[in-house]
Amino acid sequence: MDNGKVMGGLEALIARAGQIRGTPPVECWNPPFCGDIDMRIAADGTWFYMGTPIGREALVRLFASVLRRDEDGRTYLVTPVEKCGIRVDDAPFLAVEMQAVGEDADQKLVFRTNVGDIVEAGPEHPLRFEIDAANHGLRPYLHVRGRLEARLARAVMYELVAAGTEAPVDGEPWFGVWSTGRFFPILPAAEAMSLG
Repeated sequence: MDNGKVMGGLEALIARAGQIRGTPPVECWNPPFCGDIDMRIAADGTWFYMGTPIGREALVRLFASVLRRDEDGRTYLVTPVEKCGIRVDDAPFLAVEMQAVGEDADQKLVFRTNVGDIVEAGPEHPLRFEIDAANHGLRPYLHVRGRLEARLARAVMYELVAAGTEAPVDGEPWFGVWSTGRFFPILPAAEAMSLG
């Protein structure tokens, strides 16, 4: 592929994305698919273009604002006139900060992502948890928008676990966290000692 054409295409995409003000309604746009571009979001939240980290935070935030995950499970950069596929190693965003206010059922958990989203966990922004098959470690995710999630950074995960408590789920005690009136079960209380 001609690098000049790729750079010209990327510059055009940046220009079109930069013209959009406010929160773009990417879920409503249905532009034609223009192919894949050599862009990847690593599991640690670093964005790469053609194998090189994108160092400009403003550019990463711009790309993040036009990111969409479709029903096909793929992630795209979307403007009103084009849709380009990119690769995502895990979740496209990383939750890098958490604030817990209140306790138990009155608790609210508010997260900040690496691209500046502020998200309060609750019914509209649920938390979900996976146990990594390789090392049996906890992998928590937060719904951010559309079909996009943020994986909680390790330090944030430890804060989340520290904010946890037990509550009954289907008559059985579970360890989990409350936020905005909803309990998010992590694992049965009997297994919770493995998180320590």
